[in-house]
Amino acid sequence: MKPPSHNPDDTEIARDFTVRQYENARGAKNREEIAEAIRRRFTERYIKPASEPTQRHGFTMMAISCLMIEAFVSLQKGWRTSDGKGELAVSLFFDGSDHFREFRGHGKAFYKNVRCGILHQAETNEGWKIVRTGPLFDLGSHTINADVFLPKLKEVLDAFCDKLKTFDWNGPEW
Repeated sequence: MKPPSHNPDDTEIARDFTVRQYENARGAKNREEIAEAIRRRFTERYIKPASEPTQRHGFTMMAISCLMIEAFVSLQKGWRTSDGKGELAVSLFFDGSDHFREFRGHGKAFYKNVRCGILHQAETNEGWKIVRTGPLFDLGSHTINADVFLPKLKEVLDAFCDKLKTFDWNGPEW
């Protein structure tokens, strides 16, 4: 591990990828390098900490998933902050993802009862439950399977990063 630096350009965006390296890759229009750094950043911060087989817990997996959804949509939309946009971010994510089509139209309820419940009260609200068996989402019982949810988030991330490599540098994605 590198010693801490006081130079903001040395701040790591992802392991072994600094702000300076990002600026260089951006200047060179290196889509591949930037897309892989984005994949590493999200995987390091959100996927791996909840994926260790002996330490996984559905609650933690969903807390990390909620953080990732807002961070991911903020990145896609170019938002500097999701302040005041959390519910919108969750709704945009679910309504725009084939991987999470079961949640279409339920973004507001998910935001209130899962995202806000877990992150603010350390519990889900209004009967929503987190489990680690069964289908991704059971609307009738408001049950979410964290063991299915998190891998689907990784699929969304991987698809986005792979596509990002192919987008025109001057396109809206960049």
